[in-house]
Amino acid sequence: MSTNPQSDHPLIVIAGPTASGKTALAISLAQRLRGEIVSCDSIAVYRLMDIGSAKPSAAERALIPHHCIDIYWPDEACTAGDYARHARSAIADIRSRGRVPIVAGGTGLYLRALLHGLAPAPQRDEALRYRLRTSESTHGPGWLHRILHRLDPRAAAAIHENDIPKLIRSIEVTLAGRTPQTTQWESGRDPLTGYNITQFLLEPPREALYARINDRAAAMFTRGLVEETRTLRNRYGDSCRNLGALGYAQAMSVLRGESTLEAAIAAAQQGHRNYAKRQLTWFRREPDMHHLPTFGDDPTTQQTVASIIPEPEND
Repeated sequence: MSTNPQSDHPLIVIAGPTASGKTALAISLAQRLRGEIVSCDSIAVYRLMDIGSAKPSAAERALIPHHCIDIYWPDEACTAGDYARHARSAIADIRSRGRVPIVAGGTGLYLRALLHGLAPAPQRDEALRYRLRTSESTHGPGWLHRILHRLDPRAAAAIHENDIPKLIRSIEVTLAGRTPQTTQWESGRDPLTGYNITQFLLEPPREALYARINDRAAAMFTRGLVEETRTLRNRYGDSCRNLGALGYAQAMSVLRGESTLEAAIAAAQQGHRNYAKRQLTWFRREPDMHHLPTFGDDPTTQQTVASIIPEPEND
């Protein structure tokens, strides 16, 4: 399923929920196709946020070049448009060296911005932003996410309820444009051209996926997520926007004495399961996806994907 079949330059996309094995499948393909991996993850773009973002390990990154990882500091903002510019530059560089770009990740909005572009967005409305932040503080966690869900369910499906900056921006764009943000995306796009794009969506069985998610979330704390979060908090302060990301928010609750470690792990597990559900809802609506009903580290899945994509000719 290709968006530009007349092109000779392949571009492979591997999407799916958290813990579905996207990295394993991407590495398998990269080894077979002389490829390089372009991460599509809204937290992996940040330096120092390693454990909570489940970045590819040092060994994996030494095995296959990875791009769009560690390009911003945690107190900086990286919009979908910013990511798209970095990713398109990386893809062009990979192509120029005769290698195959493989985009792998689970941030649906970033992937859409990369492949299709985004419509021009309205300017920031600081007064509205202040009112929205105040309302979240007044009504409690999840308030802005519920507002966005009423205004634009598709946008809400792509944004975690703890990601206040993205929620505020999405509500702001919807209100300013007097139409849902996702509807605005349909106009004024700047699609990526010049590539033969093949997309895969990993959809493992729910119970097996949730079991892996639970194990991964618990392992993050075992590996030192609270300590990593403490370092970030000491360096950037409690107001650092990315400390509200999934996993880090639960670790922060431990550091503030609001939660026990056991409760934080359980909350992170639940949050990751909820996020996986939203990711699948988003990606299932995307056209031109090969649906794979298993994990990316399954050898049969890797063989299936390899059979769909011809190996490049030797130089």
